[in-house]
Amino acid sequence: MWYAIEGHDGAGVLAARMGARPAHLARLQALRDAGRLLLAGACPAIDAEDPGPAGFSGSIVIAEFESLEAARAWAEGDPYVAAGVYQRVEVRPFRPAMT
Repeated sequence: MWYAIEGHDGAGVLAARMGARPAHLARLQALRDAGRLLLAGACPAIDAEDPGPAGFSGSIVIAEFESLEAARAWAEGDPYVAAGVYQRVEVRPFRPAMT
């Protein structure tokens, strides 16, 4: 089943985000290579493609996992969690209507 994972950045975490980004992207690449990634991306904190020092408000990942528990475990293992970037993470089942 598909799951939507939404990480919400804390305040002042842009440097930590950038430091953890390569490891974060490597995990997403592994999901993509396994055919389990529908989409992933960051949410700029302002209405701009490159938010500069304003940074990001969070990220969204939609990926396939065997269960809600597996999706939560994957989300908890994200390098952004370990680096303190995400203040909180929400994981919900997702059913695509259009792609």
